[in-house]
Amino acid sequence: MEKQVAIIGAGLSGLLACKYTVEKGFRPIVFEAEGKIGGVWTKTIESTKLQNTKEFYQFFDFPWPPSVKELYPNSTQVKDYIESYALHFALLPYVKFNSKVMGIDYDGESDTEMESWELWGGTGKTFGSRGKWRIIVQEVGKLSIQEYEVEFVILCIGQFSGVPNIPEFNPNHGLEVFKGNVMHSMDYSAMENSKAAELIKGKRIAIIGSQKSAVDIAAECANANGIDYPCTMIQRTVHWMIPAGINIWGVSIGYLYFNRFSELLVHKPDETFLHSILATLLSPLSFRFCREGLVIDENRQSETLKLDLVILATGYKGDEKLKRIFLSRTFQNCIMGSQTSTVPLYRSFHKLEVLVLVTIHKL
Repeated sequence: MEKQVAIIGAGLSGLLACKYTVEKGFRPIVFEAEGKIGGVWTKTIESTKLQNTKEFYQFFDFPWPPSVKELYPNSTQVKDYIESYALHFALLPYVKFNSKVMGIDYDGESDTEMESWELWGGTGKTFGSRGKWRIIVQEVGKLSIQEYEVEFVILCIGQFSGVPNIPEFNPNHGLEVFKGNVMHSMDYSAMENSKAAELIKGKRIAIIGSQKSAVDIAAECANANGIDYPCTMIQRTVHWMIPAGINIWGVSIGYLYFNRFSELLVHKPDETFLHSILATLLSPLSFRFCREGLVIDENRQSETLKLDLVILATGYKGDEKLKRIFLSRTFQNCIMGSQTSTVPLYRSFHKLEVLVLVTIHKL
């Protein structure tokens, strides 16, 4: 009898997982909380484009269509490309839309026995353990709960959605004292384009953050309001923006970042004293909320920004979202990994029959 595999999420990783489990002779069932495939691409702002060239963002067995001439396709083109991939490989029949996974639990070996395992599933085989996974699913918009039993689980829920990272502030200096509106970039990106345009029109806006979402939203605000209502971006850590298309002796500079060496450039838990000092020197700016907007403290001087809207492009708590999906504390601790591990998520979680697809640089 074919083994049944549950795949959580129908974004890029979920669709890839579905395709390969079918090819291996398994029966996948893909649970997708939204009504369409595409993951984060289903909730992007109108102006969003790929930040990598399309050659670095494509399925190896399904190239971009000739009709897409742009080097950096926009969000609509990306969504069309993903949908074409799913249709081409007949993946949609395996997807259960509007099916939100409320929890995952394991019925089988005891926690003590599993903790003693040295090999994947106890035996080193893909389906080595005797137990099964219980998937608790709620149909969006309904109160009914359904349970499914499967032999294997692949988590494709992504890191950049679900649980927003909201900065913490000292008492009387947080969001509650501001008379204007505060929202996370996740909520802004989920808005209809017309409503988002109406929200930012004629507003004094500050964007907290300087990564991809922050830049995209700031560009939309600038286009909507021009110089009459300039948009302010606030970043605590200095970032150096490198223009696209730079080559060193004929080699794209992107290759310097799409490899393990690039991990040395990322802030890590338990970083060295020298690393900490450098980070402090490079990010001297701090801010806090006041009734009128934000107070910026820099170089022992303070400046008040009068604002109507603050958008927090401060990222997500991807590890927290992974932790919450498990009902068992044992599995919660396992998925989080060791606090001292450089990359605790997928390098420490290896003994149980759950696969976490974290990052795919080239599909």
